[in-house]
Amino acid sequence: MEKLTLSQALNGYDLHAQARHLSQHTLDDYRNTFRRFKAWWGNSDPYFDEILREQIEDFLSSLNLKKKTVLNYHTGLSALWEWAVEVARIAPTNLLHRIERPKPEKPDIIPYTEQEIRLMLSSADRSKAYMANGTMASHNIANSIRNRAIILLLTDTGLRASELCDLKIRDADLRANIKRVRVIEGKGDKSRHIPISARTAQAVWKYLLTRPDSRLDDPLFVTRTNSPMDRRNLFDVIEYAGDRAGVPNAHPHRFRHTFAINFLRNGGNVYALQDILGHESLKTCMKYLKIAQTDIENAHRLASPVDNWQL
Repeated sequence: MEKLTLSQALNGYDLHAQARHLSQHTLDDYRNTFRRFKAWWGNSDPYFDEILREQIEDFLSSLNLKKKTVLNYHTGLSALWEWAVEVARIAPTNLLHRIERPKPEKPDIIPYTEQEIRLMLSSADRSKAYMANGTMASHNIANSIRNRAIILLLTDTGLRASELCDLKIRDADLRANIKRVRVIEGKGDKSRHIPISARTAQAVWKYLLTRPDSRLDDPLFVTRTNSPMDRRNLFDVIEYAGDRAGVPNAHPHRFRHTFAINFLRNGGNVYALQDILGHESLKTCMKYLKIAQTDIENAHRLASPVDNWQL
């Protein structure tokens, strides 16, 4: 068995991951995990096959992070060790198989209400009021047309944050009889096409008019400095929109919940929802169906003629 240091193994795995065409999001997550793991060793660079399970456990225990984030670190290290055993053959066993995976708490699914979406859209143009020279004032928000298009597109499609950031202009088909966006998925470059409404298409079209020199292979959404939008930029856009609108805990993933639940509430098919959201398994969509069915049951309880008329 060949002897490689941790640094050499990390370089080797990175090349392997790129060759497998893992998504940029996955690559970034793995690289962050490996940077932190390497930093934990300080100036030491141990031979990979001499790293002990207890040392990995100590590293994971040292992370002052949420269980969901620690689980991501566990997943990244497991992928590294799996490669080391099966491909590079520089380790005898996958040590992560002997380390219990953290079990994160299941977050509550809290969609935006219609009123909250309307508030964020209506406050897209102007800042919050503030005192200036003794009087109340506000100012225009930069990129308000872009921000409105983003909010509508997230609400209309349930796109993941990374998927929205990865969209190119060519992926937005705004023709009168089609109107859809194409999402290229990381592994295998699979793609799915998601229909969008005429209102959303119009908002995206209006935003693109502000970028007359853009090309089809340019990012669909860019920052004020014309750089590709990343997840951090997108989180800031939504967080600031929520702050101006008085909507607490505003973040991109809540739009995914909002789309899914309202799609089902309005008569959408759970199998179509699975395709639109890009889930391999129907299991994830069933949690949305359960919430939507609970809504129907509660509505019936309130509106039942037999109960209300006390027949």
